[in-house]
Amino acid sequence: MTTEENSPVDLSSSFKAYDVRGIVGETITAASVKAVGAAFVEVLGLAGQNVLVGGDMRPSSPEFSQAFAEGAAGRGANVQLLGLISTDELYFASGVLNAAGVVFTASHNPAEYNGMKMTKPGAVPLSSETGLTEIRDLAQQYLSDGLPADADAVGTIGTADVLKDYSEYLRKLVDLAGSRPLKIVVDAGNGMAGMTTPAVLGDTLLPGLPFEIIPLYFELDGTFPNHPANPLEPANLLDLQAAVVAHGADIGLAFDGDADRCFVIDELGAPLSPSAVTALVARREIARVKALGEEHPTVIHNLITSRAVPELIEHDGGRAVRTRVGHSFIKATMAAEGAVFGGEHSAHYYFRDFFNADTGMLAAMHVLAALGEQDGPLSELGREYEPYVSSGEINSQLADVPSAVARVRAAYTRDDVVVDELDGITFTAKDGTWWFNLRASNTEPFLRLNAEAVDAVTMADIRDAVLELVRR
Repeated sequence: MTTEENSPVDLSSSFKAYDVRGIVGETITAASVKAVGAAFVEVLGLAGQNVLVGGDMRPSSPEFSQAFAEGAAGRGANVQLLGLISTDELYFASGVLNAAGVVFTASHNPAEYNGMKMTKPGAVPLSSETGLTEIRDLAQQYLSDGLPADADAVGTIGTADVLKDYSEYLRKLVDLAGSRPLKIVVDAGNGMAGMTTPAVLGDTLLPGLPFEIIPLYFELDGTFPNHPANPLEPANLLDLQAAVVAHGADIGLAFDGDADRCFVIDELGAPLSPSAVTALVARREIARVKALGEEHPTVIHNLITSRAVPELIEHDGGRAVRTRVGHSFIKATMAAEGAVFGGEHSAHYYFRDFFNADTGMLAAMHVLAALGEQDGPLSELGREYEPYVSSGEINSQLADVPSAVARVRAAYTRDDVVVDELDGITFTAKDGTWWFNLRASNTEPFLRLNAEAVDAVTMADIRDAVLELVRR
């Protein structure tokens, strides 16, 4: 055994509610990954079946992919190493091939992190409630006691490339060939969109589209030399906003590190909110399936999205279903409700035609299609989807979260306010002028505030009053 194997990692520090994220060499190591690969196969009963393994551009991803493959093959699975992939490429491959899999990524986390997003066959998500905890516990046992050597048969390890098939699949879902010419700035943040954008929207693998793509930070580099690959933070959008204006572009797209989220910038350099993107895509998907004879198609939205989202869904003849935050909840609700589409305030977008999984690229293609089929600018198109004023997500790092929530509850438990606890706690004015939600993060030591109102003054008043109570 190596020194690393003699000092097993405590997996409870890296296993989260929906995925695994840790610091390379400390809370996630090659030895721990190999143990997780073995446990993954054992818990899900995957001996004799195919298991897909890929990773993003982080320096540790190739080593971790190989370690997971060895652990999985050691328990009898037949592993296909997919090499460099985005997270939604894994979901595509898992759905098309009906195989379980893992992608090594830490999404938007800093360079010292890596992690795992795992899926059952058919891109069915794994969470702490659906097998992730059992995998963690068995892997911890393997780390302590050693990997068993009693598999009926050791599996094989081969390679495969799914990028072209993934690109072709997305192009069939949204036909962009008839779009008017568009100038598009794309900020890949040195993440996987630097590989998937030329493949899907460019001409590296498929015939060209009527787009001029201006690349920002397409070089795959998991040390993120230009800015963090987290477009949820406004500071990380500044380069894209400036480039859109400087180039006179029609639209800007920003992806996170593993390219499963996409943020949109209009021609003026202003962000189009994820809620507006959710409403825009929902409108397109509702119209598409209604034309095919589906009555009252269901669209999922989490409770943080703008009130405009369910209003537009209902207006267009759809059925809006509100759910908790988090991809495992959204995907489970998508499946249970037969929903055609789902959107989150964090810019995760889920599609029935994409195995109920999230894909930033497919959402971007819908926005491009909507923009390309009419003559007006994106700022004009986006206005109809943003009738309210939002605070955005505001984080407060607190020593005592329950006390902060109790102070807010005491102040806003009154006759003119409706309170619900679907996810965290949401307060809604009965006259419809405002709402806000407080929710503890599942992955970070924060209490998150999201507020929305009918105008900027009301929103600022609610936001500031709640933050004063929270941070007292």
